[in-house]
Amino acid sequence: RGAGLKLKSAADAQGKPIYLELSSVNPVVILPGALAERSEAVVDDFLTSVLMGTGQFCTNPGLVLLLRSEAADNFVDAVTQRFESTQPGTLLSPGVKHSLTAAIEVLTDAGATLHTGGSAAEGAACSVQNTLLSTSGAEFVANPEVFQTEAFGNASLIVIADDVEQLCQVIRSLEGNLTGCVYSATDTTDDAAYNRIAPELAKRVGRLMNDKMPTGVAVSSAMNHGGPFPATGHPGFTAVGIPASLLRFAKLTCYDAVRGSRLPAILADQNPTGETFRLIDQKWTTDDVS
Repeated sequence: RGAGLKLKSAADAQGKPIYLELSSVNPVVILPGALAERSEAVVDDFLTSVLMGTGQFCTNPGLVLLLRSEAADNFVDAVTQRFESTQPGTLLSPGVKHSLTAAIEVLTDAGATLHTGGSAAEGAACSVQNTLLSTSGAEFVANPEVFQTEAFGNASLIVIADDVEQLCQVIRSLEGNLTGCVYSATDTTDDAAYNRIAPELAKRVGRLMNDKMPTGVAVSSAMNHGGPFPATGHPGFTAVGIPASLLRFAKLTCYDAVRGSRLPAILADQNPTGETFRLIDQKWTTDDVS
C-alpha cells in the first residue's frame, strides 16, 4: 500500500491517471444461519481461501465479521485449530515477511487478541506462523483505521459484533475494498440481517458475493476486479475482463459530421467484416447503417 500511495501521489502531481491496486482486506460476513446450517463447510471454505498461496492474493479474506454467539466462538476455535495443524507456506520475499509481522504487531498493539501464530515459523527463512486475531465490534469502530491494517499473508482478523446494528457500523467504517462476501442461511433465517448489511457493503467494494470466498476471480466480461480507493486508484476501472479492462488505456474520440469516406472502417456505414457488433441507434447489431 505504501508503494502504491507513492506512485499515485506522483501521478496526481503530474495530473496523469494511474491504474493500480493498493490494498484490500476483503471483508467476509458470516451470518448465524450459515454457521447453524454448515459451519464445518464454511470453515473449510475460509481455510482454503485464506491460506491459498500463503495468503498472498490481493483477494485474500483478511477480515471476517461475525455476530456474537456460541457458534461464532466455535468458528474461532475451529479456525484456530486448523491454523495450528496446517504447515505455513513460504512467503514471496523477506520484505513480505517483515511487512506481515509488522502488521500483526500493529493489530496486537491496538488490542486485538492473538489466538494463534504471530511470529516467524521455526526453521523457515521466509515463513510466518498461520495467524488468527480477533477484536470486538466496539473496539473496531473506535479505531477503524488501525484495525484495517492489511496483514498481507497467512493472517486474518475476526471482528465479533454485538448485534446487526453494530455490524453495520463496522461495515460503514470500512475503506474501499476489492471484494465483500456475505454467507447466509439457505432459507430466510438471515434475510432481515442480509437486507441491512448487503447495501452498506456493496457501497464499499468492487464485487459483492454470496456464499463464496473472494480468492477466485473469473476472467469474464462480467468480472469487476477493482474497487473504491484505497483498494485501487479509481473505482471506475477493472483489471480483469474484456473489454472493460482495456478501456483503462483507451482514448475516447468522437467523429462528428465527418464524411463517410474519411471515417475509420469500423465506423463506416457498411460493416467491415459483416460480423462485428456495433451500437447503432442504441441497438447492438452486425447490420450495416441503413
